[in-house]
Amino acid sequence: MLCFWSTYFLLCTTVYTSKGDIKLKKFGLIAGTLLVLLTSPLHIPTAVFAQQEAPAYAKWSIVAIKEVRIKYPQAKIVDYLHEGRETQGDKTIEKFKLWLKQSDKEFGVYVKIHYVTKTSKIENIELQEVTS
Repeated sequence: MLCFWSTYFLLCTTVYTSKGDIKLKKFGLIAGTLLVLLTSPLHIPTAVFAQQEAPAYAKWSIVAIKEVRIKYPQAKIVDYLHEGRETQGDKTIEKFKLWLKQSDKEFGVYVKIHYVTKTSKIENIELQEVTS
């Protein structure tokens, strides 16, 4: 709103002054410019993004991807999904589904990583191929 009034003031002083009155035109120009500068925001806010922590299953997804790449070296991994975690006593199972494309064939691979919860020692990795 103040920008509107400073512009209005600038226009009024130039329109209503006589041709010979240069001092009043200069004053209007300087005053209008100062009003515009003083009413503009001095601080331009920038977007601040919070850093997200890596999910708890991140290291297990790397293991799952490596195992699938070993078994299917010619396939391209199109997508993957963490399907969840099961805890059974002192053991945990991380479940993933990876979607692969190899030449003209697309298929999914379920990966289950069995490990000891406290030590994170891998006991077994299961891979099961599924179509569509």
